[in-house]
Amino acid sequence: MAEENKDLKTEEASTKRITDTQEKGNFAQSREISSSFVLLASIIAFSIAGRGATETVIKTWYSNLAEMGTTNLNISELFRLMTWNMQNFFIMIGPILIPIMVAGVLSNVVQTGGLKFSLNPLKPKWSKLNPLKGFGRIFSKNSLVELFKSIFKISIVAFIAYQTISSHWDEIPILTGYGVGQLLFFMGEVMVEIMIKVLLVMIFLAVLDFSFQKFTYLENLRMTKQEVKDERKDTDGNPQIKQRIRSAQMDMMRRRMMSDVPDADVVITNPTHFSIAIKYDTDIDAAPIVVAKGQNDIALKIREIAKENNIPLVEDKPLARTLYKNVEVGQLIPASLYKAVAEILAYVFKLKGKTSLS
Repeated sequence: MAEENKDLKTEEASTKRITDTQEKGNFAQSREISSSFVLLASIIAFSIAGRGATETVIKTWYSNLAEMGTTNLNISELFRLMTWNMQNFFIMIGPILIPIMVAGVLSNVVQTGGLKFSLNPLKPKWSKLNPLKGFGRIFSKNSLVELFKSIFKISIVAFIAYQTISSHWDEIPILTGYGVGQLLFFMGEVMVEIMIKVLLVMIFLAVLDFSFQKFTYLENLRMTKQEVKDERKDTDGNPQIKQRIRSAQMDMMRRRMMSDVPDADVVITNPTHFSIAIKYDTDIDAAPIVVAKGQNDIALKIREIAKENNIPLVEDKPLARTLYKNVEVGQLIPASLYKAVAEILAYVFKLKGKTSLS
């Protein structure tokens, strides 16, 4: 059934689907990217602060040894020693730990495209308590891929560590004459060398893994044709409802327009296909104005209302077509048509007994 459903998901994930998924805290992320960032920060931190940290460890160690035989172990003295050791611990670990923590956050920022935080993953999901689903997750394809990657990484790290230590094998007998500080410095240098080699491999793995995770992420978000239609309805509204709303709006505009026809001075006709009702109030309007226009049935309705209200009908085919195509209801007659309209209005006003257009 799952395979059948997957076969139906032929459409790429929409921007809205991806955004909704990300708002729930789900992103295309690679653990290898995070590991590479953390490892790089560790190398830089150890290279810069490693010597200071080592010196702090040695200093703390020798100080504790020196005080062991001379200190009275009462509560206040124990508290002082604990406080001093804790301070040295944070002085030692702080310069190393802080960059590592920043790198961990930065790796998420790089992968998610910014600081994005969601409480959704923290919400309890009772479905996760289902032992059958839990068993399925353990043996899922993703879990097996992660297991393979972990085994591969451990093998790589073990191989690099073995090769690096082997290259320093001749130096090991000399270490017997080193002090504690020198031994720690030597171990730190070898460790940083191992980390650098591991980092180079991790960067290569991170690029491959992130590409795989991105592909899997988008594949899991693919949509069926029905899901695309449903989403479009939710986003843009149901097309049938929108059509009904547009029809209702057009009816209201048409009724409003028809109510203005009785106030018109003249209706210019095609004579059957177009009707344009024009009004000109010389005291208010700078030019004649179109109060109604229509084609076919609406044109017929305008002519009927005009006849009922004794509004003159003037046939002028070219002018009727031009006015219908170029002038909207409520707009003034353009200057290019003013002369032709003025001649008609002059004729109409003469019939009505009005003196002039001006």
